[in-house]
Amino acid sequence: MKTYKEFQIRTNPFLPEIVTGVLWELNISGLMEEENFLKVFVNEDDISKGVIKKLLGKLMEEQLITDFSVEEKRLENRNWNEEWEKNLNVIRVTDKIVIKPSYKEYKPLKSEIVITIDPKMSFGTGEHQTTKLMLKLIEKHLKQGMKILDVGSGTAVLSIAAIKLGAELAIAIDDDELCLVYGNENCRINSIENKIDIRTGEIKDIEEKDFDLVFANIQKNVLIEIADQIKYRLKEDGLVFLSGLLDCDERDIVKHYTKIEFHLIDKLQLDEWVAVAFRN
Repeated sequence: MKTYKEFQIRTNPFLPEIVTGVLWELNISGLMEEENFLKVFVNEDDISKGVIKKLLGKLMEEQLITDFSVEEKRLENRNWNEEWEKNLNVIRVTDKIVIKPSYKEYKPLKSEIVITIDPKMSFGTGEHQTTKLMLKLIEKHLKQGMKILDVGSGTAVLSIAAIKLGAELAIAIDDDELCLVYGNENCRINSIENKIDIRTGEIKDIEEKDFDLVFANIQKNVLIEIADQIKYRLKEDGLVFLSGLLDCDERDIVKHYTKIEFHLIDKLQLDEWVAVAFRN
């Protein structure tokens, strides 16, 4: 019988979105996020424990984590995507925003908007704090008819929420080619594919300007690196929402964005994670 390897990965601090992004660069078969560790599944001969430790070592060199551990197990063949899907639930983000997978039944209240997301294991489902924080900022500050740029869009959940809350159109871009496939699929499931332009690439590849709102849920170093490019594409008096940030990152982000004439207008926090909103 064919076997798989399971790696249990713990990091300090526990940064699942950052670690997951690194791991999906490898030829892994699946990934599950537990309360304080990640489970990664690979074909028996594809990836070694040493390869994973080398990747995590780079995160230590970048001072994103201070230490990590990797445990390895061997398992019999199973449908890992099916196992993972069993753990997905309907998520109530706010009184108005609900996220659900397509195979879960949910009858919304009149005041609710329902976002259907099928993340295919590799992207967020709305469960992580940073996604919830960004959705809360979008609900709070978005105005009807806004033009949106979603940087590092993943499942396109933020763009989909923005359109359903009244934005006119959105461009969603991510450097992972799978985001093009799954982002378009999620737009189709939500019947708004004509209002969201899903692209593969980075913000430097965006030729359009004068966006009313830019949001980026990435991590501190990248958000600092692309700050000038965000500002260049944002209209005067436009808004930018940033997350993927720990509370210890807030000071550096605020300092850098203030230096290029952004003004902090809001901050939300869940556990150790924060999201901030600036006006240009």
